[in-house]
Amino acid sequence: MYQYSQLISKMDDDELLALRVQVDKELAKRGIPFDVGMLGEKLCISYFNSKPGLPNLLQAPAGAKNVDALSRDGDRYSIKTFKKAKKTGTIYPDDRNHDKQLFEYLVAVHLNQDYELSAIYRYTWDEFLKVRAWDRRMNAWYVPLSSKKLKLAEMIFQKEQCIL
Repeated sequence: MYQYSQLISKMDDDELLALRVQVDKELAKRGIPFDVGMLGEKLCISYFNSKPGLPNLLQAPAGAKNVDALSRDGDRYSIKTFKKAKKTGTIYPDDRNHDKQLFEYLVAVHLNQDYELSAIYRYTWDEFLKVRAWDRRMNAWYVPLSSKKLKLAEMIFQKEQCIL
């Protein structure tokens, strides 16, 4: 990995952008999706499955609304990944009942600048109800990622101090 960072740091801006385009095209050709949310989900599920005492999680079927993983006990997990963000991604309410329970757990996954797992925070549904905020533009819920709100979650993992 180090050899690549040395090569990349020597590239000018145009070369770096051209490399990014080629990497994205190659990922697409191989059918490998890459985005921060997907990476966070995979790292979170892997972490849960590797630790005794935490439930084993399975990736939820594609298209499952607000649910990214399922436990063997049937608990639904919504996983939101962030690096520098001040809030989680959106959580769309039920069309008919804005307070209908959508999942049992919301998991906020923090990735560091190297896209490595830095912290995992878990909120129960009831905790989510206490920390959520409404985004009028998106017509959906989110969780502010302030240290005050994160302290209300269960700390599942912390590699380094999460600075927000």
